[in-house]
Amino acid sequence: MEILKNDWKDVLDSQFRQEYYQHLREFLKSEYANKMIHPPMHDIFNALHYTSYKDTKVVLLGQDPYHGVDQAHGFSFSVNPGVAIPPSLRNIYKELKEDVEITPPNHGHLLHWAEQGVLLLNTVLTVREGQAHSHKGKGWEKFTNAVIEAINQRESPVVFLLWGKPAQQKMNMIDTTKHLCLTAPHPSPLSAYRGFFGSHHFSRTNEFLVRQGLDPIDWQLPHDPYSS
Repeated sequence: MEILKNDWKDVLDSQFRQEYYQHLREFLKSEYANKMIHPPMHDIFNALHYTSYKDTKVVLLGQDPYHGVDQAHGFSFSVNPGVAIPPSLRNIYKELKEDVEITPPNHGHLLHWAEQGVLLLNTVLTVREGQAHSHKGKGWEKFTNAVIEAINQRESPVVFLLWGKPAQQKMNMIDTTKHLCLTAPHPSPLSAYRGFFGSHHFSRTNEFLVRQGLDPIDWQLPHDPYSS
């Protein structure tokens, strides 16, 4: 069965045949059968489905999915339309407004970014409801490391937005002479005031992309989450 439909299939196909992924798959089959797991099974790989390998210009790296009801849908920091905007995303919107003077929408649906080449990747792609980090150490980290390594090997430069220590630990996998790595504290209410606010990562990302001859990201999200 084909899990990925775009060019990520050729890049990552070998991962699905490795022993670690077979163990992960069996674990997930049991978890989805017996517990409430987020995101829904068909949404697990949305970040890859909506942002192809060749079109990736920015990697926004999160940790694991939101673990509340109906929040997670396969993109880091994003929530389904109609779901309350989580605190970390509210802080992202505050920095966006300060940095690039956009008007924050009244939703947390980030699909518009994904469609422009922002890979909204979590390091762990599933979680039990109400139990943050409950699928940590089960194999997802090896899979998403393969994603990062594949992007690192590309000739065309990419911007990596690494917010918080877990994301910044991936820097040793990235050729910083070719790609731009921007680091800051996590945008959560506990740490955003330690340097996330005022980091200007959104404008700095676009400045880098333009220098590479690429279109900048339109960070302005549509006010209708279904219009993207």
